[in-house]
Amino acid sequence: MKRPIAHIAGTGRYAPAQVLTNQDWEARLDTSDQWIRDRSGIAERRVADDRETIAYMASEASKPALAEAGLTPADVDAIVLATASWDRLLPSQACDVQAVLGAKNAAAFDVGAACSGFLYATNVAEGLIATAQAETVLVIGAERLTRIMDWEDRSTAILFGDGVGVAVLRPAPGDGRGILSTYMKSDGTLGDLLYRPGGGTVAPPSEQLLADRSQYIRMAGREVFKSAVRSMADACDHALQRAGLSGDDVDLLIPHQANIRIIEATAKHASIPMSKVYVNVDRYGNTSAASIPIALDEGIREGRITAGMMILLVAFGGGFTWASAAVRW
Repeated sequence: MKRPIAHIAGTGRYAPAQVLTNQDWEARLDTSDQWIRDRSGIAERRVADDRETIAYMASEASKPALAEAGLTPADVDAIVLATASWDRLLPSQACDVQAVLGAKNAAAFDVGAACSGFLYATNVAEGLIATAQAETVLVIGAERLTRIMDWEDRSTAILFGDGVGVAVLRPAPGDGRGILSTYMKSDGTLGDLLYRPGGGTVAPPSEQLLADRSQYIRMAGREVFKSAVRSMADACDHALQRAGLSGDDVDLLIPHQANIRIIEATAKHASIPMSKVYVNVDRYGNTSAASIPIALDEGIREGRITAGMMILLVAFGGGFTWASAAVRW
């Protein structure tokens, strides 16, 4: 087990006030509350309004995280932001957050790894601290997926929601607390199973793009499910092995909140009972890069996470990407 280089000194989250329930979807699409619950475990999700841009939500979520760490925006050395739903394509989303937050001393850049983005960004932040490039790194998972999903496609629209989660990474205190292991992996050959076909330089905005709705997320649900289960299991195994741990050592598993059946399969593989798994997919849906940091902050505020606990974080996302981290709290 390595000596921790970095630890999480503060967390925060932002969830839009507007709630979209399964009953709301029943009124819009040929679907039902039971159909959605059976296939995903989702009951409701949050939808950002026009004011709640990613820059705004991320800035609001960062304030309590920094306050908990005893810091101000001026103390931030770097902002590493993970998203798949940028407010605008240029400049980086992190730079827009920097401007709104007033973190004038920070380097700011984005990480694109879809639902695994927060863990990828955490890995990058740990590296910045390890190489003395930064002492305080703001790691943000932020999504406004309701703006890039097809509201007429019941197979995808019912799954996604908006929100932001934030963690402040600082050098480890030297008492054993902090990030014990991390793991990242990708398989780009599976990219076309979960993607947005239009809107980039290959298929730039056009009348045809709007007509065929190719600016929205498309997903091959069955194939994605199978790959997610395999990849989440792989990520659990590697994080535990690298930390010299087993499932019995884990006090709380915080998986990416995409689908309750994927969560249950991941816990079973790691031999972790569901009583030790944090689940909020029923209330937020899939918030992609934001799901783990939102759950992490909720777990802390609810008293589910306390000092000394062993936390396992694991995610899978489009790309395909998957990642994990073992953290002594």
